[in-house]
Amino acid sequence: MHQLLPSGGTSPRRHRTSSGRTRTLRNLLVTAAATAGLFTALIPAGAQAADNPYQRGPAPTVSSIEASRGSYAVSETSVSSLVSGFGGGTIYYPTSTADGTFGAVAIAPGFTAYQSSMAWLGPRLASQGFVVFTIDTNSTVDQPASRGDQLLAALDYLTQQSSVRTRIDSSRLGVMGHSMGGGGTLEAAKDRPSLQAAIPLTGWNTDKTWPEVRTPTLVVGADGDTVASVGSHSEPFYNSLPSTLDKAYLELRGASHFTPNSSNTTIAKYSISWLKRFIDNDTRYEQFLCPLPQASLTIAEYRGTCPHTS
Repeated sequence: MHQLLPSGGTSPRRHRTSSGRTRTLRNLLVTAAATAGLFTALIPAGAQAADNPYQRGPAPTVSSIEASRGSYAVSETSVSSLVSGFGGGTIYYPTSTADGTFGAVAIAPGFTAYQSSMAWLGPRLASQGFVVFTIDTNSTVDQPASRGDQLLAALDYLTQQSSVRTRIDSSRLGVMGHSMGGGGTLEAAKDRPSLQAAIPLTGWNTDKTWPEVRTPTLVVGADGDTVASVGSHSEPFYNSLPSTLDKAYLELRGASHFTPNSSNTTIAKYSISWLKRFIDNDTRYEQFLCPLPQASLTIAEYRGTCPHTS
């Protein structure tokens, strides 16, 4: 209790002591907070870097994976149709090499289509920290098995001959494709189990069963697809994948077979998360895949295996 002076004030000496204690306590708290902040900022980051050398880019948020562009500036280069094994294409890649090498993804178009039908995914994925190769096929009428072979040929070209091969970690590769390119995506995953991720987009294939696949696979279907209906394509594809596999089924609401041919936030959001989680082994993206996303204005249904193990 303060000692009152005749003037009605408090003892100057006692007041200074109280203020001094307050300042000391405040300084201690600020120092402790700063130390804790420094510890939090530095130690876990170092631990994360040690645990995952493939982690690229800032911590993700819903807005960052829904954005039309990620944190990396992107450059692109064309590949001639005269190359062997596929019909040429366009490579999109992060401009900076400061973060080291990146994982890579090859993307195939659908029946009668060209790489331009999938071009929107190139810079969108590359800006999140991937090298992305949208390809043309040898013929626009190539069937899924051939498209699968061409996806693998494109990955081999990308990692062994392309002008950006030194930017790529050849052990971290994935495949995507639309329609027959989606069927080809499953073919490629079956033929090359070392692939880290596969994403067939409204895929089409006469083969409905894929128990041989060992690559984490996100199957994307569309509720309004009349070309490759989910009941005869995407759902059987997903159901036939091994139960022990990291897998998911995303059915787009209010979508058609050709929805993947235009910029689509839902496709991008979950494709980015899947590729980051399995090509980069970046568990920061697990939050967008597990718990399983709920039905919404853009998602008719989502199934999957959680938690993921790869």
